[in-house]
Amino acid sequence: MEIDRKLLEHVAEVARLKLTEKETERFLPQMKELLEYFSQLKDIDTDNIKPSFQPVEMKNAMREDNEKECLSQDDALSLTEHKKDGYFKGPRAV
Repeated sequence: MEIDRKLLEHVAEVARLKLTEKETERFLPQMKELLEYFSQLKDIDTDNIKPSFQPVEMKNAMREDNEKECLSQDDALSLTEHKKDGYFKGPRAV
């Protein structure tokens, strides 16, 4: 895969980043270097390796379900400025 300015601009657009000319010049060699490191992964022999779906062994994943006192609605809303009619007010979704 050729890593060029066009690819970097496409990645920035998909990530909704607006890069300046200076940033583009700075990030292009960094992106090339990063993708070169990832391309080395295809050279690793993984034929006799079992897949690992959990890379870190989980221990004590479960805890006791103990009932505790919850915040009242007034207490929870007292910690925010963004509230309306007794509820948290979030950004408008279109």
